[in-house]
This record gives sequence, structure tokens and C-alpha cells, in this order.
Amino acid sequence: MSSHGTVFKETMLGRVRLADEDGDRPVRLDLLARADAVLLPHRTTRAHVSGRVRIAGRADDAEAEGELEIAPLSRRRIRYRITFAMEGRRLTLDGWKSVSPKRPLASLTVLPFTLYEDGDRVGEGTLRFPLATGLLPFLASFRFPRAAAPPADRDLTSRWDGTPGRTEVWYTTLTDPATDSGIWLHHELVAPSDGSVAYAHGWIAVFPKDGPAEHTRFGPVPWTAHPEGFTAEGICVRPGRLTGSAGTFTWALTESPEGPPLHTFPRWSWRRPWLPASHMLPAARARYSGTIRYGTRELRLDDAPGAGARIYGHGNARRWAWLHADLGGGDVLEIIAAVSMRRGLDRLPPLVFLRLHRNGRTWPRRAERSAVGWAGIGRFRADIRLPKWRVEGRAGLSRIQVTVTQPPQQTLTLGYTDPDGSTAVCRNSERADVVVSLERWWGTWRQEAVWRLSGTAHAEVGDR
Repeated sequence: MSSHGTVFKETMLGRVRLADEDGDRPVRLDLLARADAVLLPHRTTRAHVSGRVRIAGRADDAEAEGELEIAPLSRRRIRYRITFAMEGRRLTLDGWKSVSPKRPLASLTVLPFTLYEDGDRVGEGTLRFPLATGLLPFLASFRFPRAAAPPADRDLTSRWDGTPGRTEVWYTTLTDPATDSGIWLHHELVAPSDGSVAYAHGWIAVFPKDGPAEHTRFGPVPWTAHPEGFTAEGICVRPGRLTGSAGTFTWALTESPEGPPLHTFPRWSWRRPWLPASHMLPAARARYSGTIRYGTRELRLDDAPGAGARIYGHGNARRWAWLHADLGGGDVLEIIAAVSMRRGLDRLPPLVFLRLHRNGRTWPRRAERSAVGWAGIGRFRADIRLPKWRVEGRAGLSRIQVTVTQPPQQTLTLGYTDPDGSTAVCRNSERADVVVSLERWWGTWRQEAVWRLSGTAHAEVGDR
């Protein structure tokens, strides 16, 4: 398999005549194609297509799916097979562009097709690629992402190589949709700067809807390395599973990752620890099932939405804010805004790392774009305070405004200890509120999307 794939968008317009009608109707296809290989004209490439099929007055299906066979030289055709819904029926559009060197333009832009229902022909028509208005967007839509991401399991393996002065974290946050409770599991390795024995510790916290957060700590105990994740006194983080018992808390959860990895910081910073710290999510989203018991209460989770994340670095920032928001429909927003402890960097305003994973793409395209802009111009900005903090910024033709509210009565205050022995305080809420406004420039700013989460966002503010 090629190390890169191909993604592109295509729009086609035309007319169709249905078997139960005498006249033609306008038809439009807006498709997104994904192939596991780079498109090369001399070979056959298959791609999965999804998108929207519209037949005026009869069909409008935004969840159409199918396949695309791209073989312009080997088979001299580009074939489309797309299944969509029309008035409760399932139809299949089947057709191909017959590539001809004598008519290259027409053969690559005209798609005769037939509609089938359970093998019976129920319509036919012709689609055309609109060269005048569609060529530039079509060419600009091409992307060549890596075809296969590393397994999420690999990201759970400890990064620590024995160097003193390091901190490593495995944490998980989720929301129980049945009770609206928030849950926070924190597992941490600390390698003291003085070279003393590394230790493991952490905590679990539950944020019920009807009262203050309850939590308990575990450890510290000497660090014991495990090839698949974190372990300490029977508390484990493994691929697909989190288990443990501490104080009055007992938990056993399964984790089902959804979505690709999401690097909040530049991807290279996770492989090469040159920055003060790096942060990433092995999967942008995950689902959790199982039980959490504490005191006399029990939570039974069934496909609870959340995410696990990883941190590796030298310790905590001087001041920071963090947000994880599952926006629904597969969309996720992750934010870290922080002031470094390093001399010189500690005089800068908070550097913002913002990643919006929406419709299968991540914006801004480069993680460092929101933090440094272009030579400092266009850097995103953060106003960190409690109970409300904000982030705003612009990249390309889009800009975003995020307002996070951490209710004081549902915010838990806990202390951190860095490898050098210094301390920091975090104020965490797994029942935060957030309003996200995304706008796009069309000669003037126009609102593209708005998300409002009440009690389901996960947020934290920390300082010293």
C-alpha cells in the first residue's frame, strides 16, 4: 500500500428522466472521494465516495455512499456506483466516463448514467462536470494524506527513556449521557530532576450533575514500566481498557477509539521532545462502556463519549487552560493555551494550540499556526481567567471564537508536583459549558457554524 492516499471533491450537474415520469429533472452530485493510494493514470485506483445526491423535487440525500473506479489508461474509464435514498427507496446510480484520446475534454467531463432499484432500471440521465465554475475548486480540493496512521495502541507506550526531570501523563475524560456526570481519570509518571526513583500516581474524579465533584488519589508508588501503557498498584491503562481501585472508587471500562489521532502540538514534537511539552490524542474521539463505583453510587456507562490523551514533557506550564469538546457528528475541538516556564518564553502571552477536527479535516492545517501565526502576525489569543475564559483567532479565511465557562460549584481544585519539586494548582471541570462560533470570509464575515455545549465540555485552568 502507498504511504499516502488521495482525497478530493467533485461536483457534477445534469438531468435525469425517471421511469415514472415523462419529463427530465435537474440532478446534482457533491462528492468526497478517498483513496488509499496516490492517483496515477496508468493504474486502476479504487476510492470510497460519500456526499450528497439531489434530484429536484424527488430526492435530497446527504448520506449517499458508493465507490469510484479510476482507470483512465488501464481500462479507459472512470466508473461511479453510488447508492442514495429517494422517497424511502434505495437507488443506485451506475455510470462511467469513457476516456478517449480523441475527445479528452468531453470524455473526462461527461458521465452518462443509469438508475437502478433492486436490479431494475428506474431512470437514466447525463451528468457534466462544470469546467467554468468547478475546475479550480476541484483542483484545490486535492489532498495526499498518509494512507494509514500508526495504531493508537502505539501511542500508549511510555515515552520515558530514563532521563531525569520528565513528566508523562495518560488521562481520560468522558461524559455519561445517562446521568450527565463527568469523569476524569489521571495517570502520571514523574521522574524527579535530582535523579531519585521515578514514581507513579494519579486520581479519579466524578462530577455529578446534582452536586460537587468527588475524587480520590492513588500512589505514589515506584514506577514499573509496562510495554502497553501505565500500571501502578493494580491500576492499569491498556489498549481498549482502563481498570483500577483506589479509596472508595472501583472502575472497569472498555474504550473504543473513533477517529484519527489528533496532535494538539506539532506532530514532530511528539517524536522529538524539543519543546517544554507535547500533547496528543491517540484517537480524536472514543466511546466508553463499563462501571464506576464510588461510595454507595454506581455509574453504568454505555457508549459514553470522551477521549484519552497523552502528555510528555518537563513539567507543568506557568499558567494554562485546556479544553476538550465533543461537538457531535464526529467534530471535536481541542485547545491548549499556556505560558511556558522557560526563561524568555515566560514573558510571552499564552501560546494557543487549537485544533478543530471537522468534517474529516483538521483546522488550522498546521498545529503551530495558531500559536505563532506568521512571524507573530495572526497569532491566536487567549484570555485566561475563571469562571470564564476565551480564545479567538483567525487562520486563512476562517476565524473562531470560543468561550468556556467552568461553574465554580462543579470545578475541582487539585495540586501537581513537577519533577523539580515545584508545585502548581489546576482547577478542572468535566461539566463545563462552551460556545464555539466559526465564521468564514466571503467579502464579509459570515457565520459558518455555532456549537453550544451545556455541561458536557471538559476544561481546566492552572497556575502557580
